[in-house]
Amino acid sequence: MKYCIHCGAQLHEEAVICVKCGCSVKDDTCNAVEKVKSDDTLETVIKVFLIIGCVAQGWLLIPLAWCLPITISVFKSLKENKPIGTGMKICTLLFVNMIAGICMLCINDNKQ
Repeated sequence: MKYCIHCGAQLHEEAVICVKCGCSVKDDTCNAVEKVKSDDTLETVIKVFLIIGCVAQGWLLIPLAWCLPITISVFKSLKENKPIGTGMKICTLLFVNMIAGICMLCINDNKQ
């Protein structure tokens, strides 16, 4: 027997939609796992380049006034699985590290 992943109702094997809750019961677990792995790798790349950007600008001292808060905010958002605003992504691109900013613009922000 097959069960709905949303409400747990028992379904027929060939069911496409749950009769109880109306949600799709397609098995997208392979795609979801692949997306999570991709996002985790991209998040790691972003974190590495943010740290490189802070260290590279650290000798100037004044740029650390915006590099550190941006980096800390992005790290916090990634850790808490919160979406990052486009403005923050652009500021990261301009003021911290270009590669990290570009990667952030490419990241999927449809987090749940």
